[in-house]
Amino acid sequence: MRSLNYVQRVSLDFVGTLFPHAICLGDADNDSLNELVVGDTSGKLLVYKNDDCRPWITRTCVGMLTCVAVGDVCNKGKNLVVAVGAEGWFHLFDLTAANASKADSSSQHELLSSDDQKPFFTQHIPANTKVILISDIDGDGRCELVVGYTDRVVRAFRWEEPSDSSDAGSGQLVLLKKWLLEGQVDSLSVNPGPEGLPELMVSQPGCGYAILLCSWTQQDSSSSGDEGPATPGSEGPSRDVVLHLTTGRIHNKNVSTHLIGSISKGSKEESSKCGLFALCTLDGTLKLMDSSEQLLWSVQVDHQLFALQKLDVTGDGREEVVACAWDGQTYIIDHNRTVVRFQFDENVNAFCAGERGFITSLPAAY
Repeated sequence: MRSLNYVQRVSLDFVGTLFPHAICLGDADNDSLNELVVGDTSGKLLVYKNDDCRPWITRTCVGMLTCVAVGDVCNKGKNLVVAVGAEGWFHLFDLTAANASKADSSSQHELLSSDDQKPFFTQHIPANTKVILISDIDGDGRCELVVGYTDRVVRAFRWEEPSDSSDAGSGQLVLLKKWLLEGQVDSLSVNPGPEGLPELMVSQPGCGYAILLCSWTQQDSSSSGDEGPATPGSEGPSRDVVLHLTTGRIHNKNVSTHLIGSISKGSKEESSKCGLFALCTLDGTLKLMDSSEQLLWSVQVDHQLFALQKLDVTGDGREEVVACAWDGQTYIIDHNRTVVRFQFDENVNAFCAGERGFITSLPAAY
C-alpha cells in the first residue's frame, strides 16, 4: 500500500456544519462543467464554481439541509439542484439563468434580490430525510427521486405535472412506492443487474445490501403501500425487498455500511451486462463485487470508513473505488486491488469525489 501527498489543492471558504450527504458534485448550471454544491444546517445552499474559494451562488432553504443532489429530476433535459431538509422540505433550484446572467457581468459573485434567491418550487415530503438519489431506477428512461429516511424507510417519487401545462413549477412529486428495511439506510445507488437492467440498491448493516423491486412496472401490481421488513425466504409484500448478506469476516452484524454502484469497467469490458458495486463498513471492510454476487476482492483497513465514492483517477475509463474515514485517511483502490492512500489535514465530516469543472473537468475529492 502506497501513501501519496496531493500538492495541488483548493481550499474553499465555508463556515458552518453539514450532514454527510449534504455535499455533491454536479453540473448545477448546465454549462457542461461540474460545480460543488454544499448545504449546511442553517438552511444555506452554497455552490462553488471553477477554482474560486468563495461561493458562486448562495440560496436559502427552509430548515437544516440533510441532502443535496444535482440531476434532471423533472425529466426536462436540464439539471436542477435539489435540497432536502430534515423537516421534509424539498427545494428545487434552476441555476441555468443565473449562469447566463453572470456571463455578461463583471463580477462572478451575484447580487440578486431576495425573490431571485428563492427556490422555484418547494414541497413538503415526509420528514427525517437522510440520503437522496436521482436516477432511472425502473429502466423507463425517466429519472426518479429516491429518498432514504432515518426510520429505515425508503420512498420513490416521480415528478408529474398536468398535461396542459408547460410551466415546470406547476408539477409536483408523486409517491411511487414505500419500502421498509430491516436495518438503517446509509446509501442508495443504482447498479446494472445480471440482465443489464437497473437495480435499486440500499446498504444494510453488517456489510449487507438490499435490492428494492419497482413493482409499479408490473401490470398486475397493486397500488403502492407500506412494505414489511425483508425476511429471507418469506412471502408476501416483503418480496419487494430482496436482502443480500455478503460472506467474509464481519465482526459486528450491526456495523454501518455504505455502497456505490455502476462502477465503470472501461470500454474494453463494458460488454458484460453485470455491473460492479462496492461496499465499505465502519470497521474497515472494503469489497468489490458484481451483480451476480461474485466477490472480486476484499480489503481490510484499520480506519473507520464512513463514505464511499467512485472516480476515474487514472483516466483509463475504469473507475476506482474511493473510501474515506472520519480521521481523514482516504483509500483509492483499483479493480486489481492496488491500494494507495492519502491523508486529509483534518477530520472529515462529509466526503464526495468526482470531476470538478475548472477550465476542463478534473478528478477531485472533497
